[in-house]
Amino acid sequence: MEALVTAQWLYKNLTDPDLVILDSSPETNVSGLVPKYPGIQIRGARPFNLKKSFSDPDSDLPNMMPHPDAFSEECRKLGINNNSKIVVYDNLGVYTSARVWWMFKVMGHKNVSVLNGGLSAWVENNFSTEPSKESLDSIEKGNFKAVFNPELIKNAEFILKNIDTKECKVIDARSEGRFTGKIPEPHENLRSGHIPGSLNLPFEKVLKDGYYLPKPDLEKIFKKLNLNDDPLIFTCGSGLTACIILLAMELVSDNKKILYDGSWSEWGLVTDYPVE
Repeated sequence: MEALVTAQWLYKNLTDPDLVILDSSPETNVSGLVPKYPGIQIRGARPFNLKKSFSDPDSDLPNMMPHPDAFSEECRKLGINNNSKIVVYDNLGVYTSARVWWMFKVMGHKNVSVLNGGLSAWVENNFSTEPSKESLDSIEKGNFKAVFNPELIKNAEFILKNIDTKECKVIDARSEGRFTGKIPEPHENLRSGHIPGSLNLPFEKVLKDGYYLPKPDLEKIFKKLNLNDDPLIFTCGSGLTACIILLAMELVSDNKKILYDGSWSEWGLVTDYPVE
């Protein structure tokens, strides 16, 4: 499956017995985004609760990747199988859906796509919707089993070493103000600034009205960063919007892509980590 699909593609494939549609719409967000169509979902979508069911409950950091066994069990509860063709969306255009897409990639599932434009794209094509559901009434349990790929996600220790080795280039998806430290962090007790040597690409730059920019425009944006063929590490405030620019890069480049899961929620909290 392609990393990105259209509402028209999804509509044409609704009868595929292996298709699973996941609604990852967040209850709140720190980016100030407001859903255009609250309270509804694509008909037949299954609720993917990133905060409550698909984040590590033992971590003090937000949105941390859960253990593969826990991820597998929650997927099975949603009726997801190893052969499922997953399309994930949210009600903010493209926001949490990119994070969910990458989580499945990290967990070894290749057949997963993001709905470009999210719920708005679906509604504005007059395709069928229904009231949002917080849980499933009854569904046959799936057989999904994660095959965790540790190369797609890195921790702070790796990032710290990378400052000296420069093995990978680090791209930060936060706003320019937060990156430069001119705007305070929205989370308490976090220092301002960025990882030394990192580059800034606010996630909004790769989107327009909730859709990804055309590939030629994305290529121009990334060309300005002089990334060459280097492996890339993506970071943000809590590992969520980093995946938006990671997916944008996936659309136009074969560079190796990695997520720093702890992101600034970890780096900005620990005083031993250097900050520019």
